[in-house]
Amino acid sequence: MLRAFLPPQQTPSSNACLMDLDTVLKRYKDRVIVVFPECTTSNGRGILPFSPSLLTAPPKTKVFPVHLRYTAPDITTPIPGSFFTFLWNLCSKPTHCIRIRIAEAVFNTSLAPSSVSSGKASTYKTNYFDSLTDDTASSADTLVGDDSEGPTVTREEKAFLDKIGEALARLGRVKRVGLGVKEKEEFVKHWARSRRR
Repeated sequence: MLRAFLPPQQTPSSNACLMDLDTVLKRYKDRVIVVFPECTTSNGRGILPFSPSLLTAPPKTKVFPVHLRYTAPDITTPIPGSFFTFLWNLCSKPTHCIRIRIAEAVFNTSLAPSSVSSGKASTYKTNYFDSLTDDTASSADTLVGDDSEGPTVTREEKAFLDKIGEALARLGRVKRVGLGVKEKEEFVKHWARSRRR
């Protein structure tokens, strides 16, 4: 609850204890793990870009996209530093409804071993020209994005994240937007300036 009112950060704090999903799943084998891949609060009108944290899920783990819709919607997007306004909006109405929709399971196919490996031995069933196309395809599929925007992902990893994003957009009947944590930081700065005036 308190983190929803903190300013958005592109990088975790220096004393943060970070673990990938595979480690968390091994530690808590009998529990359901909830991940908030957008890494910041939103107003419920769009799906923000995901962090690459979901990419550490093992290939056999079921990932269920879950969409929550709050009514009234004014309690869903606390602006950093607006604790009392949020508390007033929350307590001034007698009831709040939450609609929950769950999509079918998605598997992380980006970690699955490829059917053709580059270092396999030559046999009568292999084709030399297939290995050439695999090399060119792998070099073309390697990275999407650049280092200035964060970690780069492969085309398979992007497809996995897009599949979850499309499922959430379909469940919530909203669009996917390209506004991330960096844009929200800029919004908060402008919001703070307008409040001072």
